[in-house]
Amino acid sequence: MALTLSDISQLLTVEGDNQYGGEAVSQLEHALQCASLAEEAGETPHTITAALLHDIGHLLAKTGRIQTTATSDNGDDLHQYVALPFLRGLFSGAVLEPIRLHVDAKRYLCATDQTYWSTLSTASKHSLVVQGGIYTPPQAAEFEEQAFAHEAVRLRRYDDLAKVPQALTPKLPHFLKIMHSVAL
Repeated sequence: MALTLSDISQLLTVEGDNQYGGEAVSQLEHALQCASLAEEAGETPHTITAALLHDIGHLLAKTGRIQTTATSDNGDDLHQYVALPFLRGLFSGAVLEPIRLHVDAKRYLCATDQTYWSTLSTASKHSLVVQGGIYTPPQAAEFEEQAFAHEAVRLRRYDDLAKVPQALTPKLPHFLKIMHSVAL
């Protein structure tokens, strides 16, 4: 059930050409842009790796390794959770927790930053609804108390910006080296 580092590389390479939701980039382009933004911001290798892998649950669903009952049109596929069993044992919580929390970070940011909603793409606004909507103030406060919540919020912001068609980024091998450096 667990993935190897080689499996992750192959998954990103083979399945990464699929379109990223309703966005104008592929899954791989999105992952590379997100990791590149994290690196440019001076994030740790753990957070850069989380940025690269945050949507790998979508790719796992495409391979049939996991079964989801939802599609992007009718419900939440819980991609932030389904990938974790495949990555546990390879990475510490410093990688896993920002991945787990990146959807909740969108819900949090909508609750705490009045300008955030207007920055979301149409597809991201739609997914917010199926992912549970905007947090209430108590939910936002609970989110803030979780370990790696701040990293997840930063990851979320990179995620939102990583949807630029034909953006120039380092190639996958660059980020795979970073990923290998934080593997357990």
